[in-house]
Amino acid sequence: MSRNTLQPVQDFGFLDQTLRPAIWDEYVGQETIKKNLYILLSAAKERNHPPEHLLFYGPPGLGKTTLAHLIAHEIGAQMKITSGPAIEKVGDLASILTNLSSGDILFIDEIHRLHKAVEEVLYPAMESGTLDIIIGKGPSARTIQLELPAFTLIAATTRIALLSSPLRSRFSGGVFRLSFYSTEEIARIILRSASILSVQIDEYACKEIAKRSRSTPRTANYLLKRCRDYAQINKKPLDQRIVSEALELLEVDHLGLTNADRQLLSIVIQKFNGGPVGLGTIAAATSEERDTIEGVQEPYLIQAGLLERTPRGRVTTALSYQHMGYPIPQNIQNKLL
Repeated sequence: MSRNTLQPVQDFGFLDQTLRPAIWDEYVGQETIKKNLYILLSAAKERNHPPEHLLFYGPPGLGKTTLAHLIAHEIGAQMKITSGPAIEKVGDLASILTNLSSGDILFIDEIHRLHKAVEEVLYPAMESGTLDIIIGKGPSARTIQLELPAFTLIAATTRIALLSSPLRSRFSGGVFRLSFYSTEEIARIILRSASILSVQIDEYACKEIAKRSRSTPRTANYLLKRCRDYAQINKKPLDQRIVSEALELLEVDHLGLTNADRQLLSIVIQKFNGGPVGLGTIAAATSEERDTIEGVQEPYLIQAGLLERTPRGRVTTALSYQHMGYPIPQNIQNKLL
């Protein structure tokens, strides 16, 4: 294709940032959390005091980071962003904390990956606004205590079980679990994203993408962008047929399962008679990382009723046999009676 045939397009910068809601009214879903945050933030503003520390947890892509941005926007605060793995030493955390201004928000993503030594320094910073720094070693070592400006720590994690109890208890503003979205909520998110991207999409195409989005906004936006690309290259309108063709090319089925998800279910059914089977065994059989299975694939498979987690291991359900096209074993049929 000649360069002269390319048409100028609107510059969206980073698409994920562009599609992120900028005000509360644009944030779809998580209604209970939004109501609780409204009360907390409104009360803090009336007292002219920074909100208390907040922790959001849940599977990836549900809007934890977006909520942090909305809170900062709501109270008119500057937000400094970092992540657990990026804070390798106590000095890294000290540098971040001492550079905060009064009323700032510090957002730490994947906080469960903080080093233990760093976590110990964070306790007094969250609780009493002080930073204890040890200078020197041995008998000559001494501690200097620095006063920190009033700030709000907002943290996010996909693995709350890995968070220590002392750290979790210091989120005095609340610990909030983000839930999977309904198909209707996902459809509303897709329509909003399509409007921002100037994409014409009909109602049936929107519902088709929503059904396959794993109840997750991030996945919904990803599938919308890929369907948009497919329609653009094939010079077709973004209708239900084009969406189905695009998602078939991506190997995303009508339940939102990818090829990796189907491979996992197939291996558990074929090689291990439907389970129970341990996570390590599944990881070895699928050549996939344990963290990927436990943090990315498993939550949706369990939520969709395709997989169960038992004390003895993972077990496939009757629905997974039906979806994968295998006959349902007699022992599972007896449970359904």
